[in-house]
Amino acid sequence: MYTKKQLAQTIDHAVLKPDQTVEDLERNAKMCIENGVFSMCVKPCDILKAVELLNDSDVKVSCVLSFPHGADTTATKVFQAQQAINDGVDEIDMVMNIGKFLSGDYEYVLKDIKAVVDVAHKKGILVKVIQESGFLTLEQIVKVCELTCQAGADFVKTSTGFGPGGAKPEYIDTMVNTVGHKMKVKASGGIRNWETAVAFLDQGADRLGVGSTEAVLNGADAKGDY
Repeated sequence: MYTKKQLAQTIDHAVLKPDQTVEDLERNAKMCIENGVFSMCVKPCDILKAVELLNDSDVKVSCVLSFPHGADTTATKVFQAQQAINDGVDEIDMVMNIGKFLSGDYEYVLKDIKAVVDVAHKKGILVKVIQESGFLTLEQIVKVCELTCQAGADFVKTSTGFGPGGAKPEYIDTMVNTVGHKMKVKASGGIRNWETAVAFLDQGADRLGVGSTEAVLNGADAKGDY
């Protein structure tokens, strides 16, 4: 059994939709503080504002990087990571280069992740790698987890919330069984109620990416696609 406070402390609350405004950021930051969530995950352009809004709270600031397709060059991702760190971010959720992986260029994917990890870890910033599991077979998820671990990242993460499928129990099982003893696991995408959130934690997920945090914490079914 989880208390509301315990569940909140596993949530990275997502404020990532392209049409969300500064007013949305302010409203969501207030909600995060009131509910004691672990972090608020924002777009890179919103990091400075999020840091300001959450400054006097225990809520951390996380951000996405190369979101949602992971298709930026490695040099661009490194620059983005450094910019995010300079702006005050606590954790980075980077998207793996999905196309390169599906092309079988595992060396590229490994180096791409490691380049961001190396920059972030110099400043003690955790890196989560979003693999967009809905594009992958379970065997491919195993491979991505192995590459992510080899690159030194801190978390494997299921989804951006904008790709196909979102988080599924079989994805979390595969991740936990492959690298759960070495890394942490984040379930993200489609978590819209308390039962789903708790089920992923019971499977071994360490963190949850949730866009409808207030509804989930209050036991309601959220509407929407994130």
